[in-house]
Amino acid sequence: MDARGNRAAQRRAWGAALSQSPRIAAAQLPKKLGFLLEPARYKVAYGGRGGAKSTSFAIALLVMGAQRTMRILCTREFQNSIEESVHALLKQQIEGLGLQAYYRVQKTKIFGVTGTEFIFSGLHNNVTKIKSYADIDICWVEEAEAISADSWQILKPTIRKEGSEIWVSFNPRLKTDPTYQDFVLNPPPDAKVVQIGWQDNPWLPEELRKEKDHLYAVDREAAEHVWGGRTKEFNKAEILLGKWQAKAFRIRSFWDGPYQGADWGFARDPSALVRCYIAEETIDGITYQDLYVSHEAYGVGVEITDLPAFFAERVPGAESYVTRADSARPETISHMQRHGWSRMEPSKKGKGSVEDGIMHLRGYRRIYIHPRCKETIQEAKLWSWKTDRKSGDILPVPVDKHNHVWDSVRYALEPVMRHEGDRGLLVI
Repeated sequence: MDARGNRAAQRRAWGAALSQSPRIAAAQLPKKLGFLLEPARYKVAYGGRGGAKSTSFAIALLVMGAQRTMRILCTREFQNSIEESVHALLKQQIEGLGLQAYYRVQKTKIFGVTGTEFIFSGLHNNVTKIKSYADIDICWVEEAEAISADSWQILKPTIRKEGSEIWVSFNPRLKTDPTYQDFVLNPPPDAKVVQIGWQDNPWLPEELRKEKDHLYAVDREAAEHVWGGRTKEFNKAEILLGKWQAKAFRIRSFWDGPYQGADWGFARDPSALVRCYIAEETIDGITYQDLYVSHEAYGVGVEITDLPAFFAERVPGAESYVTRADSARPETISHMQRHGWSRMEPSKKGKGSVEDGIMHLRGYRRIYIHPRCKETIQEAKLWSWKTDRKSGDILPVPVDKHNHVWDSVRYALEPVMRHEGDRGLLVI
């Protein structure tokens, strides 16, 4: 029997293992992902959030690894620490399925009593290490939408053991991404490719269902990308198109906030401080959030020595609240702290923070801007996506102009976005 036949026999053993071992009897997969148990060089699952892709991949690999000796590489484009890998997800599933007797979880690896080994590594700038993994049985590529063409060119021929497989799970981003091009638009021979979403997940948590319904209610285009699994389409250049409105309002005591953020000017760029609040309303079991921008301070050419008083004059009592400021200017933050702004602290920023901030802002049902915040209104009109000079196509790249107030808003709302990220760790 050849290697493919051996693998097919192993997949058939899945059902026997489920019936014979009460410890893994809870292992179930959505029907659409049953193809994980069938032999194929490439196994690809893509779609929106809530489709149980990552959880199902983890369960399938753990059950297979408990049946026979396997060497499994779990990889992604960037992995600076083990916390950025699927190590925690596998550990969670080992405990949830009662497989502690089958696996030994170490800090950076996972070993099975059958001799199975789970290895974790990033692809980017890691050519030598990746090329050493020639004896891999299965390579699981998680968050594959971010994998570059160069990384794929290195990885595919590296996983060359007879009968080896490459498993790919991802949420689509752009049609031009190499992973979408290679596996959805132009799938290779011996590839099983399945689109799966929240509607195919019989165990979708109620919390995720509410988040889905909320985003569909406030921004259907964004929801089709996040939950529907569609690639991003950019038809209008204005980033906050249809989201904001200039409106006078009174601050309510039951609103959350204030949240304050600051951005520092340089040369012709302005220094900005903004204050905002979040109001919630629940309708038919779905909670909606509105963002209210109540005050701004905005000035070009303001000397650092004048900033503490300049901000304080325009945003009453601002120095009494936490203000998250652009961390690129620590000397300015230090100056502010020494001159009455002791509660000012640096923002976290990080890779992808601008895009995450835009997604967060578009997740509000409405953004209300008080008419006194004239520069905030002006930037809301002008903040835009980049447009290709020759084709006129709108690109998924925010232009670094007319965004000083909105950068401040992003810094102000960082703890709210981190809280959302914590909730987002639900994997089924």
